[in-house]
Amino acid sequence: MTDIDIALARPEEKPVIANLMQLYTHDFSEHWSGRPEGELGDDGRFADYPYLDSYWSGPARVPLLLRAEGRPVGFALLNDHTHSGRAADRNMAEFFIVRKHRRGGMGTAAAHAVFSRYPGTWEAAVARRNVAALAFWRKAVASHPHVHDIEESDISTEEWDGPVIRFRIEAPLP
Repeated sequence: MTDIDIALARPEEKPVIANLMQLYTHDFSEHWSGRPEGELGDDGRFADYPYLDSYWSGPARVPLLLRAEGRPVGFALLNDHTHSGRAADRNMAEFFIVRKHRRGGMGTAAAHAVFSRYPGTWEAAVARRNVAALAFWRKAVASHPHVHDIEESDISTEEWDGPVIRFRIEAPLP
């Protein structure tokens, strides 16, 4: 597996994440049957992610760009909005690794690095139809060396429909 570099995305790197978001939306569109989010516009693009700009201006929002060998391979967007209604330090709002780099451990390594960089109480919500993502998050969370208090709940409201994994990451001792 190639090492992954995780860095806070600079404002001038917003277009890189916006481009990766098109691939992310393409992957996600198979779970949006009958919903407008999964449809291409007349220009052949999916709608832009409506909250992207807020990741460079909003409090508690963190845009991370993931790179391997100097090239973009994904992103993680963190915020403090939870789907459970319970307080958390961080929510994995969006997470993406390009297909070429999946299934080799890069996604888990990236998730672990992000969790370790931001210890505290976390939430990761998974769309109900996204069975592969649920398996990924269960494994990524459970295999982190400093994870505690893992809980999984099933939420079905107007705002969210799917499992939510809550957990706590402790900062390692120096």
